Amino acid sequence: MDYAAGYGLLLTLIAGGATGIGSALAYLTHRTKRNLLSAALGFSAGVMIYISFMELLRHAQDSLTAAYGRVPGGAVTILSFLGGMMLIAGIDYFIPSYENPHEAGLVEEMEHADENHKLHRLGLLTAVAIGIHNFPEGIATFFAAMTDPAVGISVAVAIALHNIPEGISISIPIYYATGSRRKAFWYSFLSGLSEPIGALIGFLALRPFLNSMLIDIVFAAVAGIMVFISLDQLVPHAKKFGEGHQSVYGLISGMAIMAVTLLLV
Repeated sequence: MDYAAGYGLLLTLIAGGATGIGSALAYLTHRTKRNLLSAALGFSAGVMIYISFMELLRHAQDSLTAAYGRVPGGAVTILSFLGGMMLIAGIDYFIPSYENPHEAGLVEEMEHADENHKLHRLGLLTAVAIGIHNFPEGIATFFAAMTDPAVGISVAVAIALHNIPEGISISIPIYYATGSRRKAFWYSFLSGLSEPIGALIGFLALRPFLNSMLIDIVFAAVAGIMVFISLDQLVPHAKKFGEGHQSVYGLISGMAIMAVTLLLV
């Protein structure tokens, strides 16, 4: 259990640290390449959707139906899946769009935001917003890694890919609020650390109740969270930023690569 917990925390740390990669990329290029960003967002969505339906949700449904029967087990799976969607939808609802990293646009769009005083407030609140979003994502990665190391790696990859463009969108307003690229990078990177913190808090809170049923419920809820993020944010933004079918090609590539990876691991 201790080894599994340490392994899970390591994966959440890596996934959360990807926000720092996104922050660095924002300054390595003068402008974000729209087609590349479109394909990357589509790829991330493909990875998340494939893992959610082919691994997490299927694993939860198989285990719950085997333990409690087809109808009760299926009902718990569906309710947990929808509950995960409602959780992340609620977080999005209560965080205004200009403070919500899931609602952020391209780097060049962020560069033309409103007055400096709004940017200063935006920079501070964005760090809080991303921390809130990363809590359930950290729990998702942690429990996936504890249950199945291979699935844990897949979830960590999906979350990390999602965090890279998120890190880009976080760092820009903070940079324009503070005038410091170093602060923008570290605020973005440190906000990603809420993932392992969320994983640790979730583990300590749920540890007394930890059993196979709870893990399966968490898996189904995590699938709902990842599907919501993909359909509500990644896919629409991928379509918006790209020309032609880059987003679709990215999505299919993400699914295909993750399918092969899961077969080989």
